[in-house]
Amino acid sequence: MELDECLERLYRGELLPEVTVKALCFKMRELLVKESNVIHIQTPVTVVGDMHGQFHDMLEIFHIGGHVPDTNYLFLGDYVDRGLYSVETVMLLIVLKLRYPSRIHLLRGNHESRQITQSYGFYTECLNKYGGSSKVWQYITDFFDYLVLCCIIDNEIFCVHGGLSPNVQTIDQIRIIDRFREIPHDGAMADLVWSDPEDDDDKMIEKSPSDADYYTAHLSMSQHFQVSPRGAGYTFGRSVVEKFLHSNDMSRIYRAHQLCNEGYQVYFNGLVTTVWSAPNYCYRCGNKASILELYSKDNFYFNVFEEAPENKMLNDNANQVTNKKAIHDYFKADSIDATMDSDVDLFSDEYQAKSAMSRHVEYFL
Repeated sequence: MELDECLERLYRGELLPEVTVKALCFKMRELLVKESNVIHIQTPVTVVGDMHGQFHDMLEIFHIGGHVPDTNYLFLGDYVDRGLYSVETVMLLIVLKLRYPSRIHLLRGNHESRQITQSYGFYTECLNKYGGSSKVWQYITDFFDYLVLCCIIDNEIFCVHGGLSPNVQTIDQIRIIDRFREIPHDGAMADLVWSDPEDDDDKMIEKSPSDADYYTAHLSMSQHFQVSPRGAGYTFGRSVVEKFLHSNDMSRIYRAHQLCNEGYQVYFNGLVTTVWSAPNYCYRCGNKASILELYSKDNFYFNVFEEAPENKMLNDNANQVTNKKAIHDYFKADSIDATMDSDVDLFSDEYQAKSAMSRHVEYFL
């Protein structure tokens, strides 16, 4: 099947045959194996955060931001899980990358993982949409192992899915990571897709200036990485960011990974910014989303948008009962977790013990 024919079918929301998915994923691995762990691109480019299988919202992004190849795109990861259309979402991105390789770039997120996708929906979706076969899931997750880890825009803007790592002080250390594998539970590769910024300044505002012990403790914490409550990766403060940017001659960091009610969130006076691109996350959070349009390194615009009309239909009173039943049938096989916006303690013993209880569709509804 020709790429343009695949694009036509995918834009209509149609599934591609299993044999076509296999061939496309193989071609993607051939393409991506030639790319470095850290790719370099130039403005203008539009940066997109988490999509999580919200296919119609991705079409809305192309509507408001421009279609490929008229607009250059950098996607920051988390293409699958949570939403109802992960297969359609990731396959459209794959075909666009094959058709216009210099116009669209894809980073790896923490959900581009075999273990995660077996818990958060993508595995079950593949079974349901391909007659109980797991082959499509296998083809796509094998391709995930080839996705690049980071991107540098205009030689000074660092882009990554999650955040920084105590095991990475320089960009060159990222370049030598063995990325062609499943995301490990710890180490530099895991940190890049799992870590989060934590703005200690916001916490200190809540305390009295006279609380010297509190200030001393949190100023000390901001110098270092802290174990993340997610159970993977770290949290990091302003001093960590400033040191990384200075050491690598970078000006700021763009990342995704965290739900933002207004579509984006700025940390440390603009040194770090989170871009979130899945509006009304899981069709029930009510959040806005954004894409970051970078015209040059110092000229940019957060294009904030709300969910696509097709998604609003899921909550239409006229179809409420029918949709709830369809969603319940779809997710009854343990694919939604109650910690949807943070993936807390994913690798912890407590999480593993409670996973069967916490993954209920009642949360989604």
